Amino acid sequence: MSDSLFHDLPAMEPGWVWLCGAGPGDPGLLTLHAVNALRQADVIVYDALVDDRVLSWANPQAEKIYAGKRGGKPSAKQRDISLRLVSLAREGRRVLRLKGGDPFVFGRGGEEAQSLVQHGIPIRIIPGISAGIGGLAYAGVPVTHRDVNQSVTFVTGHDQSGATPSTLDWEGIARGSQVIVIYMGMKHIARISAALIAGGRAVEEPVAVVTSAATEHQQVLETTLGRVAEDIAESGLTPPAIICVGRAVLMRQVLDWQAMAAGAVARDLDPLGRGRPAEAG
Repeated sequence: MSDSLFHDLPAMEPGWVWLCGAGPGDPGLLTLHAVNALRQADVIVYDALVDDRVLSWANPQAEKIYAGKRGGKPSAKQRDISLRLVSLAREGRRVLRLKGGDPFVFGRGGEEAQSLVQHGIPIRIIPGISAGIGGLAYAGVPVTHRDVNQSVTFVTGHDQSGATPSTLDWEGIARGSQVIVIYMGMKHIARISAALIAGGRAVEEPVAVVTSAATEHQQVLETTLGRVAEDIAESGLTPPAIICVGRAVLMRQVLDWQAMAAGAVARDLDPLGRGRPAEAG
């Protein structure tokens, strides 16, 4: 990539920590600010969902420190990660904290940034494309569509204890949000789907489960709210996953662009049954 592209981008100063989103998987979804940070950092502290190809763009002399947190597997404690960032910055190093997706969307970026500021460490925040938007787009599912929804709700499938969040009003979410995007919800999907149905959602409501979104290992399961837990179990799919609930999922029948690029044809040109061309008002 030409150096001329980076002339007007900020310099990473010693002792600073930049918290940066690496997007949902495909390295091409990095921002220029993210690539600029990778080229300058002395040390990169990265998460489990950061693609190895992203790291290959780093400064060749940069130290790379793995700090992944995956459910059910040995993981670094959040306190230790935050204090490690403080320590590295105090050594006068240029520190890049690299997270999958966006650091401020269920990524604990807010916690880490606050800890750094409390310890007197200067920070810069570099947003990334969240998996709940970009990952679904790679699966051909738009999180908003004017014939479907004027609202979308993003929720996490587990809280700090690893259980289904008890503070969420699932009945209210079921009633009030036309499209629901669930991060890290595969483990508790039976409980979540039951709560949404109890809140009034139809058992036939379309659901898409996208695993390893925006990577070469991406898989997509199309199902319904009443069958999603059973179908996930039968499919053998494993996390990381994004789950989308709502009629927007039907649009995948016409927007599965990766399949069409490989030679498939759209399964249904009018999956919402509008009865008129998309450009018609």
